Amino acid sequence: PPRSTQGVSSAASDVYKRQIQNPEDATAEACKVAERVGIRVPLESSAADLNVAGRKRLELARALATQPKILLLDEVMAGLNPTEVEEILKVIREIRNSGITIFLIEHVMQAVMSLSDYTYVLNNGRLIASGTPKQVAADPQVIEAYLGQGASKLNQNPAIDA
Repeated sequence: PPRSTQGVSSAASDVYKRQIQNPEDATAEACKVAERVGIRVPLESSAADLNVAGRKRLELARALATQPKILLLDEVMAGLNPTEVEEILKVIREIRNSGITIFLIEHVMQAVMSLSDYTYVLNNGRLIASGTPKQVAADPQVIEAYLGQGASKLNQNPAIDA
């Protein structure tokens, strides 16, 4: 997590300072990235003053400041309410659409289904399914693993409406 004594803009500009010699240019780039991920607090604010969603946006900004070609996101939706999930999904979708490959580890199926082109599903550390999100969502092993024993049989019964 970000250091509580560090300001929001300095968290990302630290990364840029390694690549950009001029501190003002580094801060300007950090501000662009902060805007890109939707950080709306004054950039002089302490990272400790951010809520969970703000801290996740800050971590995204720090990662983007490295100018990655691939971005690993591990449980970025954890702890977010449904509105915050929708907001961060828009940010991640924009990142993906800009050409950055997203490698997403996530339990929030809304995120997986809306962001993924191809999905791998693990259960107890073992690969149980892979394919498009639609394919894996219909896979009996996936249904059993996430909804419990017998759930895939319910899914196959057209007489039962959820």
